[in-house]
Amino acid sequence: MNKKPIKPKGKTPIPKKEISVGKGNGCPHFKKCGGCHLQNMTYKEQLQYKQVKVIKLLGKFCHIKEIMGMENPVHYRCKVQAAFGKDKSGIISGVYQSSTHKIVPIDSCMIEDEKADEIIVTIRKLLKSFKLKPFDENNMTGFLRHVLVRKGYYTGQIMVVLVTGTPVFPSSRSFINALLERHPEITTIVQNINNKFTSLVLGDKNITLYGDGYIEDSILDCTFRISPRSFYQVNPVMTTKLYSKAIEYMGLTGKETVIDTYCGTGTIGILASKKAARVIGVELNADAVRDAKFNAKRNNIKNIEFYTADASDFMVEMAKAGKKADVVIMDPPRAGSDRRFINAVATLAPEKIVYISCNPETLESDLTYFARKGYYAHRIQPVDMFPHTNHVEAVALLSRKEISKFYGGKVK
Repeated sequence: MNKKPIKPKGKTPIPKKEISVGKGNGCPHFKKCGGCHLQNMTYKEQLQYKQVKVIKLLGKFCHIKEIMGMENPVHYRCKVQAAFGKDKSGIISGVYQSSTHKIVPIDSCMIEDEKADEIIVTIRKLLKSFKLKPFDENNMTGFLRHVLVRKGYYTGQIMVVLVTGTPVFPSSRSFINALLERHPEITTIVQNINNKFTSLVLGDKNITLYGDGYIEDSILDCTFRISPRSFYQVNPVMTTKLYSKAIEYMGLTGKETVIDTYCGTGTIGILASKKAARVIGVELNADAVRDAKFNAKRNNIKNIEFYTADASDFMVEMAKAGKKADVVIMDPPRAGSDRRFINAVATLAPEKIVYISCNPETLESDLTYFARKGYYAHRIQPVDMFPHTNHVEAVALLSRKEISKFYGGKVK
């Protein structure tokens, strides 16, 4: 299983001129969809808006670096999902209108991968040809609920997940052949069964209909498996910048022990392992830990271990056993961390904490509590992972010692 890591195939061409979006030049679905909240602004104005937002929330902790934006902020989402339903015109596919369960019909979205959108439109047309009906959540009848398409940015591999309300798939082989005939670039097709009354897109059971049931992609010369339920950042261009900044903030010299909490499938921990002495990944989701172990083996990483455990309990037990860590990485959900977790980090007493945040509001709350525990933010780097939306991510470096000890007296 010691395959060589997949290398990026050249550089993505970048237009020299700034992309003109918003203020009438953006998406025609802007007012109906509600997904891209900032389409009324140019991209330059969006970055300024997000910069000010982060400064207002987090500027009291330390200097805020200039936000990292995209050169080409369109069609960046390599994970695309569409809901299926019916209206007076027939079968429709698209996204749920913001805060509703009403489907806004969309064939092409300016932030989604173009090939993924094409595949979804093809599937919608095939439903009619094969006399398959979209799933009706009110009556719990019908067949297709959602389609999820995931594309490897560097590999070009494509996974199509057909989310159905029933395991019965009439004429499945003919349907798959017809889809592959129109899109031979698809590398795997999976049927996911979700027969529950739920707002969740994916169910618990997957059936591989074609290919391996997963795809692969790379970040910073490491290769990662992406299965239907895997967490994997949807903007690969900015993911590279986000993770590179996080690793820079760790200041690794090859002697450190690093703990990657909320480690998921091990992405950031595996990347850090190349510059650390030892990495420990901790994750409560057993499926994610299994994928993390596979990813470590796939990249021939031998100085990383993964544990299925509650990260807070794990760190407290480490401290009780007299064990230490130099760096703690945390990448919590949008709700942020909790006091129990922060108390556990303080108990373990690492020299540095690198906090990857997807919500500056909860980051503000967590940094405030960390300060009570003697950890202070020294650097905060905003990153625009989701252009045209309200969302903004940030990487924060925390330490209880003078930062000059780790960076030669220079604050980058």
